[in-house]
Amino acid sequence: METLLLQSNSKKDMQMFATLAKKIGLKTKLLNNEHIEDIALATAMKKGRTGEYINTTTYLTKLKK
Repeated sequence: METLLLQSNSKKDMQMFATLAKKIGLKTKLLNNEHIEDIALATAMKKGRTGEYINTTTYLTKLKK
């Protein structure tokens, strides 16, 4: 499976691409900024996940410094 992301400031252009994609049998999904931020946050969370537990008190103390 391959994915192509297109970004434009023109809603008209994006609708044109979505229509063309549907006509040739491709799936489409329009993403707004909130969707994009959610994807980026999920990616960062997965990347930072170590599977190790930490001492919460020690962590919070370091954050306060």
